Amino acid sequence: MPVTDSIADYITRIRNAGRANNKTTDIPYSKLRENISQLLVEKGYIKNFTVITTEQFPFIRVELKYSAAGEPAIREITRVSKPGRRVYQGKDIRKYLGGLGLYILSSSKGIITDKEAREKGVGGEILFRIY
Repeated sequence: MPVTDSIADYITRIRNAGRANNKTTDIPYSKLRENISQLLVEKGYIKNFTVITTEQFPFIRVELKYSAAGEPAIREITRVSKPGRRVYQGKDIRKYLGGLGLYILSSSKGIITDKEAREKGVGGEILFRIY
């Protein structure tokens, strides 16, 4: 069954694995998902990820991050821009939760956070928000 919104599928797999307290989750590979995973590692929301190639299809194994109390590092992850309603933001991107959370954007500079977009003076499509 083909997935129409690969970012929503990525987000849902991460959210469900965190709620189930799984240590890892496997996600079908795409370059966009790899770039998002890299950004989430840099920002400390996930531990690590590895790209695994098999004979049938490649996939990304994401290692989720938890606190000492066992709480997931990702408290909320929500899709903003959807296939039926794209959400674009110019250079004046507002902070999510006063800077506690992040907006992840697809811009001309690649996949970046709202803070990086303000520093570079670019806008783009708001893919999702994370806290």
